[in-house]
Amino acid sequence: MSANLDLAKALFNETWNLIDKTNRSEAETITMLHKAHASCYLWREADSPVNNARGEWQVSRVYSLLGEGQLALLHGVCSLALCQNHQIGDFDLAFGYEAVARAHKTLGNLAPQKEHKQLGLVACQAIADNDDRDYTVSNFADL
Repeated sequence: MSANLDLAKALFNETWNLIDKTNRSEAETITMLHKAHASCYLWREADSPVNNARGEWQVSRVYSLLGEGQLALLHGVCSLALCQNHQIGDFDLAFGYEAVARAHKTLGNLAPQKEHKQLGLVACQAIADNDDRDYTVSNFADL
């Protein structure tokens, strides 16, 4: 099982690098999507709610980048629900709200986008580590 968790983490990090890449090729975009799903699947199978919430968040982010709002919302809602149902707080909860807000932005749903952005920023106030809090807040800037 540890090998799967190591692979899930590696795929997550590789996906993150592709998310941050400014000039992704079409092949890299497809790779980004597959890696995000593979990482999320491995964490889900390992029954790791916190990591599964992070995986669902990342899949949502990828779909938002691709302009696929409905799929972004599906995975964003899943990430947020995992946080709420398993009492996962800190930056994970804030990012759950961010994923839903970003998906709504992609869909052009301004009222729910604003609502989830505000809920996310409130959740940011409870993030214990200053660097984590600052980084998380920065992800709301374009919402």
